[in-house]
Amino acid sequence: MTAQTSDPHNLEAALLSAEGSARSAGVSIHTERLEGQQRRIVASTQIPAEVDQVWQVLTDYNNLSSFIPNLSYSQRLSHPDGGIRLEQIGSQCFLNIKFCARVVLDMVETFPKELRFSMVEGDFRQFEGKWTLEPIKDASGEVVRLGYDLVILPPRAMPVALIERHIRNDLSRNLQAISDRTLVLFSA
Repeated sequence: MTAQTSDPHNLEAALLSAEGSARSAGVSIHTERLEGQQRRIVASTQIPAEVDQVWQVLTDYNNLSSFIPNLSYSQRLSHPDGGIRLEQIGSQCFLNIKFCARVVLDMVETFPKELRFSMVEGDFRQFEGKWTLEPIKDASGEVVRLGYDLVILPPRAMPVALIERHIRNDLSRNLQAISDRTLVLFSA
């Protein structure tokens, strides 16, 4: 797909209206424009598994980069207050340029319902949100609705529409990868 406009404001408006709410491979994604360049991106998918199984996959911090696309590094760090601190580096090529973004996140686990994260250091001006896990009973058995809610403020030099589009695309693949990983590890 090729953009027909070089005006970043028109491109951003087109992306927001065309991709405001999307569904791909069982993943639902919605984007909300907040103040200025700040965006909220909400995504969810359903995984046919038990909550504790999905939780184990999400909190396997040192191994996330082994199955999450475009996550080249994920490592738990020591935390000054004894909490959970995580360093992650995402990398991706676009426009024939390799783009890497680093975040150091403080994590707050509320087993088995919520996993909050907040950037304490990194390449964004703001990067915070939460993972949510909601058990659902359906005809086929137990299902978990895995949700992701991110508020992001990209670096000043980076066009917000470009960052938003790539995060949306990554989220779809990442949620599917978490689902796939859960099924591989826990399916009988």
